[in-house]
Amino acid sequence: MPQKKDAPLRSDAQRNRERILEVALVELTRSADAPLSVIARKAGVGQGTFYRNFPNREALVLEIYRHEMRQVADSAAQLLDTRAPEQALRAWMDRLAEFAMTKAGLADAIRQATSAPGSPAKPAHTPVTSAAELLLRANEKAGTIRPGVTPEDFFLAIGGLWQLDPHEDWQARAAWLLDLVLDGLRTGAPGR
Repeated sequence: MPQKKDAPLRSDAQRNRERILEVALVELTRSADAPLSVIARKAGVGQGTFYRNFPNREALVLEIYRHEMRQVADSAAQLLDTRAPEQALRAWMDRLAEFAMTKAGLADAIRQATSAPGSPAKPAHTPVTSAAELLLRANEKAGTIRPGVTPEDFFLAIGGLWQLDPHEDWQARAAWLLDLVLDGLRTGAPGR
């Protein structure tokens, strides 16, 4: 009997799916053109299992993107649970920069997957936008940043990250840019 679309996967099927995503993330980060057959082989699954989970390259790439963005977004609440709002925001900015720089190959794969005619659209940044909103409001409440900064403002301000070359020593430059943005957010903060 065929499995319903929203029915939970059997544990072995779930493990296969997770393993495919794990291997695909590594391979597609390394090369946007990584063959799907290589990903299936390295994941230890047959072609049928692979295509049952991901009927095409686009479906695989977009699921990796969603998963990775959820990871970045989920880290915001975790950081707020363990750090003061300002330190949580700065640590999250570092996490976002690391994601942007270490997943450059994945970004190429996403562009390829979403740019062909008839391709699905790149998913919205909604979880990451919500995470930025959570951190900004926590900092606003704590008086550590100027009031009224929106997630859109924040992402425009850190947009320079995407100009850095991920194949060079980007860490120091990213830290400098993020410190500069955080200094700007602090200007006019009522708690300063």
